[in-house]
Amino acid sequence: MTEPQALVVLSTAPDEALARRIAMTLIEERLAGCVNLIPAIRSIYRWEGKVCDDAEVLLICKTTTARKDEVLAAIRRVHTYACPEAIVLPTADVAAPYLGWLREATT
Repeated sequence: MTEPQALVVLSTAPDEALARRIAMTLIEERLAGCVNLIPAIRSIYRWEGKVCDDAEVLLICKTTTARKDEVLAAIRRVHTYACPEAIVLPTADVAAPYLGWLREATT
């Protein structure tokens, strides 16, 4: 079986409190090794036929291929949005020590 590889999952939340709750859930359940919260982003998007312009918090979640489905499920479970953003990005190259730590942190 192939060793789990690193993934980055992007999501957004309407405020710091929800972003922190999602991040803490991912860390406490060992689904992610680290989640960065970047406040004060602005999201412009179309939702239910209207153009929206909202302040949000960006979550950058570092996880592994082995935990991807559980990360996505946890985001859906904790999030208040009807359709939470959950974009999975593969990694091209990750430093071996960091990848080792990430694997250990998510098992």
